[in-house]
This record gives sequence, structure tokens and C-alpha cells, in this order.
Amino acid sequence: MPLFGREAELKDLGELVDGPADGCAGVLVQGEPGIGKSAVVSEAVAAAAVGGLRVLRATGVEAERNFAYAALHQLLHPVRAGADALPAPQRSALWAALGLAESAEPNPYLVGLAALTLLSEEAAAKPLLIVAEDVHWMDSESADVLAFVARRIDTEPIVLIATLRDGEPSPLRDAGLSSMDLGRLPDDVAAELLDAVAPGLTSPVRSRLLAEAAGNPLALTELPSAMTEASDPVLPLTERLERTFGARFTGLPEPVRTTLLVAALDETGSLSETLAAAGALLGEDVRPSALAPAVEARLIDLEPRTVSFRHPLMRSAIPASVPLEERRRAHLALAGILHEQPDRRAWHHAAAAIGADEDVARELEEAADRARHRGGTTAAVAALEQAARLSADPERRADRLLRAAELAVESGGRETAERLVRDARGGELTPRQRSTASWLLSGFEDGVREDLSRVGELARLAESVAEDGHPDPAMRVLWGAAMRCFWAEPGEEARRTLLAVADGLPVENSDPRLVAVAAYVAPFDRAESVLGELRGLAATTGTDPEVDRFLGSASLQVGAVDLAARFSAAAAPGLRAQGRLGLLPRALAVQAWSRVRLGDLAAAVPVAAEAAKFAKETGQPFMYGLATAVQAEIAALRGEHKQAKALAEEAERTGLAAGARPVLATVQLARGITASSEGRFDDAFADLRRLFDPADPAFQLALRVYFVAELAEVAIRAGQVEALREIAAEMERLALSTPAPALHIGLRYARAVLDPSDELFETALGAELDGWPAERGRLHLAYGEWLRRQRRAVDSRAHLRTARETFDALGMTAWAERARRELRSAGESSPNRGPDAREKLTPHELSIVQLAAEGLTNREIGQRLYLSHRTVGTHLHRIFPKLGVSSRGELKGALGPVSGRDGS
Repeated sequence: MPLFGREAELKDLGELVDGPADGCAGVLVQGEPGIGKSAVVSEAVAAAAVGGLRVLRATGVEAERNFAYAALHQLLHPVRAGADALPAPQRSALWAALGLAESAEPNPYLVGLAALTLLSEEAAAKPLLIVAEDVHWMDSESADVLAFVARRIDTEPIVLIATLRDGEPSPLRDAGLSSMDLGRLPDDVAAELLDAVAPGLTSPVRSRLLAEAAGNPLALTELPSAMTEASDPVLPLTERLERTFGARFTGLPEPVRTTLLVAALDETGSLSETLAAAGALLGEDVRPSALAPAVEARLIDLEPRTVSFRHPLMRSAIPASVPLEERRRAHLALAGILHEQPDRRAWHHAAAAIGADEDVARELEEAADRARHRGGTTAAVAALEQAARLSADPERRADRLLRAAELAVESGGRETAERLVRDARGGELTPRQRSTASWLLSGFEDGVREDLSRVGELARLAESVAEDGHPDPAMRVLWGAAMRCFWAEPGEEARRTLLAVADGLPVENSDPRLVAVAAYVAPFDRAESVLGELRGLAATTGTDPEVDRFLGSASLQVGAVDLAARFSAAAAPGLRAQGRLGLLPRALAVQAWSRVRLGDLAAAVPVAAEAAKFAKETGQPFMYGLATAVQAEIAALRGEHKQAKALAEEAERTGLAAGARPVLATVQLARGITASSEGRFDDAFADLRRLFDPADPAFQLALRVYFVAELAEVAIRAGQVEALREIAAEMERLALSTPAPALHIGLRYARAVLDPSDELFETALGAELDGWPAERGRLHLAYGEWLRRQRRAVDSRAHLRTARETFDALGMTAWAERARRELRSAGESSPNRGPDAREKLTPHELSIVQLAAEGLTNREIGQRLYLSHRTVGTHLHRIFPKLGVSSRGELKGALGPVSGRDGS
């Protein structure tokens, strides 16, 4: 039968599957139940078969939502043999996720990369169509993997078609798929379809059926068999169809009903399981022929090994049509045959439980542990929550709810975590449980949106937990509170309280967590001791990526941006290898911010872009805002003013509502640099002055020390000398109590431009500036400009020439052009700089080509950047002509020195 009214959609899908070699992520087909999503997809599958595509399918099943990677197992099962060729970390993660091997808890991003690699290898042999139906019922782990894959197949011969009910959440909504919304059929098409499936209806029945179906294709094809002149008044569509399917079910013989009920409750669709459990209920062997009446009633399709319902509503209507006791007996029968599948057995026991049942609760708790081991956080949360419902003991109930909430926090499920904590607090809690409930939700967005009074509360909580003999949880609470001192400003009293608690913890002073806490809470008072620890630990980078990340963050707080770049660059490879994409954008953002401060734009460009990409993908809005603000600063330094302004606005939108100070500070820095390079010095001063005003939301206690030189630069040109002297005096007082390198470098520059003399410039240039090329270039430029104004043109040229060469090498176009103008005014011509090879590439291309220039293979690059190696190859094929090279061996020469990548 033709698909009435769907010709345009079929044409679009046909074109999609006809040309996958050109690269296309795919389409998300959306609509209400019964609107024809599956029918449209079936036609696309048929077209794909004709076009020579291989089809891999997975269908979400409501009863399997709590089984981690169930849908992924279904999808990859036909190609599982190819997993043997995967890199070892990917192979191990995938086998563990699919329950095919014992392994440590698989990282979801490594599982995603493994699936991507496996699918791209299969697609190289034969283009693929991936069909994912009912993704709203898919387990969240599988849905996340599909979204991960969808975002990365634009250059692969792979097409993904997914179906989703209207209004249902799914990670595939934000995975770059085009949307196809299926609406109800127009009146004339609905009438044509009805006449085709039910000719000869009387006019009143036909009219009423058309009115009740309201253009829904499933209703138009299924309701005629139940519609009579005396049918009930109009009901909501789903209820109406469930009544139709339920009526067909209740009209079947009792043995058939029993077998069909078991099939409806068996989430796998296994025919053998259905027959075995039905046999246990009926007390006799049941053969497949017992289901023949259900096939005739068009409720199911029967295949040699599976029972499949013709529509999800048919499956849900059957259990709703029987008494509770019958459902219980069917669940128990299924549990009785699942001896080798303890997780499913536990869930069927839970479905049959009436009231508290500690035995079943323990089964579910064990199932949660197994799910967690396989990386199924969502499944573990569901099992623990259900175990809590079945717990007779209040303390065990609360423990299970709080454990579930902690897992929800780790996976970013804020609403779930809040609900679970609220449920736990609804009962009697022990002091330990109350403290857990108090700090648990603070992990979201580093507590940016919380009231700042929470900082003091968390400090007292950390102290209490430590006094109870739990220093590690206390440190965790304290770290969460310290992070608030970065994103917000809790005030001096809160900082003192946190510092006192940190000093009282039974933890070694060299503990990286304690070093980072001290740096965040007291970036000036503790700078000397923190810097001492950091310099001592610098030789140990690369052994533990999380430690390196802590130390990179600590370095940034105390003005040691060179160390921040070093530690964060060392952290990134390990975090990549471990698939910790939640932490990776944090390390990358610190690395990018630091590299820009050092003037290493070539390294900062791809790192900042990657930080923004992964922060967005992992749902970290403020890290995304920070990385985007860094991109704005890079654009400003390159003289790309339009782009700088657009990026600054985007970052500001992210940070403004919650007052994320580091984001807003970096935005103002980018705006100040842009205004200065455009010659708008009054605007530039106004932008940068905000960074030193404690009442301004862009004020950030620790980061402001990095901006002294920028402020001095524009203040002189804006005629704001007295205002500059006032701020410089405040910074001079601060410098007496802190050795922060960035502050002292900035102050030496400010002294030289405020009261210029050879002695002050030479002193500034003679200071330790190894690793700070941008600051050295800034000093040479300012010195050369002053010498020229003193009519010492010959003396000025060497400094201006050095500045020009420095800024050309760093890609700081706006500054390089200023040096050129000064040189011309000093009587020396200066050749124009051609575009650097790196500037011809997008940040994504630059990431790939830098790694290729270091000698990494396509497969190794793909593992670093979470791409398939074939995608890497496609990008390199496009990059070579841009750089004028024909082989990988020429890349290093085309790029020049490569610095600042992971671990370099």
C-alpha cells in the first residue's frame, strides 16, 4: 500500500540514502505516535537496499531503558567481529560496554570513539545506513553514543536516520541532524487512505472515523475494525488506540492472552523466553503456533526467534488490560527463567514486588553495581532508585537514594539528582547522610548559580566531615567551595574561613588538591608557598592527568601563566586517553587562556576551539563561555575585529546571567584589545578599567594581575594617566605581598610607560622573561615608540624591529602592524607580512595538521581528537592544497615550529 501524503518526505530520504558518499550526518524524523515514522523509515531502508547500502538497525524498547548499551549492542552485533581490529583502549571499552568482556568501567567517550571507528571501517567497505527507531525509549548510554557518532560522520559514507516522538528529550536533538517533522495527513489524503483500507463504510461511520482519527495514519488504518455506530465519544488518540488494541487482546482465547502478556512484558522480544515463561504459567508446553491468533488479529509479527509488536501502543495496551495479579505472575514467570541474566531477573522481581522487599532491593543494588561497571550510569541510577522504593529500613533507603544522586551528578543529570536528594531529605537522615545531601548538588556548574552564602556552609561542612575522620570527602567539599572563588567573589570573610578549614585538614601540603585550593582561595597571600610547591612538582608532569589539571588551575591563580600552560598541556593527553571529556575542556581552556597570555597564538587557536567544542558537547556552559572568550581575544590580537566582537558577545551571553567572572573578564579584555587596535583608546580604557573595579561583574580577584600592562598601554593613549597611577599604586601595594610573576611583569611595564626612561625600560627588559615572548615584544615596542618621540630615531629602530619580528612570529597582527607604522615613522621601511600557513586553516584543520606534522598517524590523530581516522584523512586531503604541500613530510616545514600541543 502506498504511503499516502508522504511523497515529499520519501523523496528527501531517498536523496539522502542515494548520496552518502558526499557525507551527511542524517535526519531526525519526529512526530506523534502513529504518525508514520516507522513506515517512512521502512521505505528509506528499502531504497537503501536498492542503492547498495548496508543497513544497521537499533530500536529503543521502553522496558530496556534501564539496560546500559542495550541498543548499541543491537546496532553493532552484526559487525562485532570488526572490533578485534580496534585500538586496545577502544576495544576494551566497547567489549565492556556490551557485556562481552570483563573490564574496568568503560568510559562513554571511548565507547563512542570505538563505535565511530568500527562503523567508519565498515562504511569504507560498503556505505552504511544506520536506523535508530524510537530513540526516546533508548537507554541513555546508547543514545549518547549515537549522538557522538552523528556529530562526527559528516565526511563518512554513513547516513543516520532516527525517529523520535514529539516533545521527548534526546541527545540526538543536538547532534547536527536535520529535522523532518511528520504532521497529520490533510483531510483529502486522510479520506483517500481510509477508503483504501476500509471501503464500503457507511457515511456516518466514515465521517466519524475521519473526525476521530484526525489525520493520524495509524488511527485511520486500525480504528475501522473497532469503530461502530455506538462507539464512545472522542478520546485522546493514544488512549483511543490503546483501547482498540486492548479490545483485540481481550477477545483472544485465554492461553493466547497469557502468552501475549508475557511477550509484552519481555523486553527482548525473545520467542523462546516468551514460550518458556508462558509454559510455566500455563503448566504445559507452549509452541509458537499458540500465537497464531495474535498474528491474525494484527497485534504481532512472528519470526523464527522473535515476537515483535506491530506498534509500541500494542505492547503497552496489553499489560494495561489485565489485573495487577496477572501482571505480577507474568513478571515472576519471566524472572524464573532468567537464571543467567541477574540484571533482568532483578527488574522483573522488582516489577512483581508488592510493598517493601529487601531481598529484591539487594538484587537491584547488585544490578546497579554491574551497570556502573559497564559504564551504565543511568541504568545504575534507575536500579538504585527502585531499590530505595523497596527498602524497609529508612537508613538504607536514604543511602540508596543518595548513591543514585551522586551517580546522577557525575553524569550531569541535574534534575534527576535534585529529585533524588529531595526524596532522601523527605525521610530521617543520619548526620553523615545530611552532609552528603548538603554538598551533593554543588558539583553542577561549579556552584556558579548558587547563593554565595553556600561557600561558608560548605566550609563548615568540610570541617565537620574531616572531624568525623573522612579527610577525602572533606577535601572534595572544600574543592567545590574553592571553585566558587574563581567563578564568583564570595568576599574576604568566606575566603578566610575556607583557608582556615584547608589549613586544618590532615593532608600533606604538597597534595595537589590542597595546593589548588590554596591558590583559588588565597591567590596572593599563599602565592609564595603555592609557587614553591608548583615548581617542585613541575618535574613530575605527565604521571597523573588529573593532578596536572589541578596544578595547571593553581598556576593560573597565582600569576604563573607559563606553569599553567605547562601543566594543562601535560594533563590533556592523559585525559584524552582515559576518555574523560568532562575534564578535558577544563584543561584545554586553561591551556588556551595561558598560551594567549604568552603570545603563542598558533598553539592557542586549535586548543581554544577544541575546548569550546567539548565544553558545549559535555554541557559545561561556563567553560564554553571561557573558551569562546579566549577565541575572541585571539581574534582581537590577530586584527580580526568583527569576529572578535561577535565571539565576545556570545561569550558574554553565557557568562552574564550567572555572573561568571572569568568569562566576563576575558570578554572585557578582548574588547579592550579590539578597541585599542582600532584606535579607540577611550573605549579601550573604559573596557579594561572594569577589570580593576571590585563592584564590576568583570572583576576577578586573581586574573586582574594579568591585565596591568594592557591597562597601562591604553591609559597613556587615552590621557588617563592619573587614573592609571591610582590603579598602579594599588597593584604596587599588592605586589609587596605576592611574587605573582604576571603582576611583577605588568608593573615593570607600567612604571616604564608612566615615567619613561632608559633605566626603567632596560630594567624591565632585563628581568626574567624567558617563556613570555609577547611581554618582551610589548616592552620593545613601547621602548622604541618612546625613543622615536625623543627624536632618537636611530636608537628606536632596533627595538621596533625586534617588536615587529616578535609579533609577526606570534601571529599578533594588530601589534605587528603598529610596529611597522612606527618603523616607517623612524625612517625604516618594513616589508608587509604575508599570511602565515596556520592562518589559512580553520582551528579544526590546524589541530589535525599540527599533530600530523609531529608524525602522528591518522589513527593516532583520530584517537586524540575523537574522530575516525578516515575523517582525519579526508581533512588532510583538503589541507595539503591550502598549504601548497603534497605529502605529510612537508607539513612541518610549511608550518614552521610547532609548539604548545599536548605535552609539548
